[in-house]
Amino acid sequence: MKTTTNLKKELPLIILIIAVFITSIYLYPKMPDQMPTHWNAKGEVDDYGSRFMGLFLMPIFLAGIYLLFQFLPKIMVYQKNFEQFKDHFYGFKVLLVLFFVTIYTATLLPNFNIDINMGYVMIPAISVLFFYIGIMLKHTKRNYFIGIRTPWTLADEGVWDKTHQLGSKLFKIMALIMVSSIFFIDQMMWFILVPVISLVLYLFLYSFLEYRKTKK
Repeated sequence: MKTTTNLKKELPLIILIIAVFITSIYLYPKMPDQMPTHWNAKGEVDDYGSRFMGLFLMPIFLAGIYLLFQFLPKIMVYQKNFEQFKDHFYGFKVLLVLFFVTIYTATLLPNFNIDINMGYVMIPAISVLFFYIGIMLKHTKRNYFIGIRTPWTLADEGVWDKTHQLGSKLFKIMALIMVSSIFFIDQMMWFILVPVISLVLYLFLYSFLEYRKTKK
């Protein structure tokens, strides 16, 4: 019964990934030899690659990520902990697949003479993904694969919980900061890189200080 339920949940994602590959195969003879493969910080095309790269690189990467996420829970050390947040992890997996499908679709549009600034696609997509990460972190229990994994959160469950409660709030705030960059498209990368780097460093230091408190 459990296997059947899991298959029903995973089937839409599997079908969507297969559909992306079928689309790539169908479009292959119709696409130019050189396709846009890279966009600069302003969301403008600044590099081209082969037709194979343009059509299959992202679907292959998406399939690899999906398979990795299917495999990781099976080898987790804290299986009971994972059971407590597996539904939120599944939600993250759904959003991640949709994220890559959205970006992949946007990368194809220039080949149909549809001009699009990739920033207007990337910013909302990344913001939604990070906001959901904030939701998921609140429920994530100690494990070695998912969450804010510093030496001190992994060593102490109390430190893990405190760091993730704070991280949950900060990730949501960061997502709101990111989405605001849609009004400053030329400075988009600053609205993404600065909050991410600041957040990582702050939570790393916070977990260390919280761990020191437990030892005192």
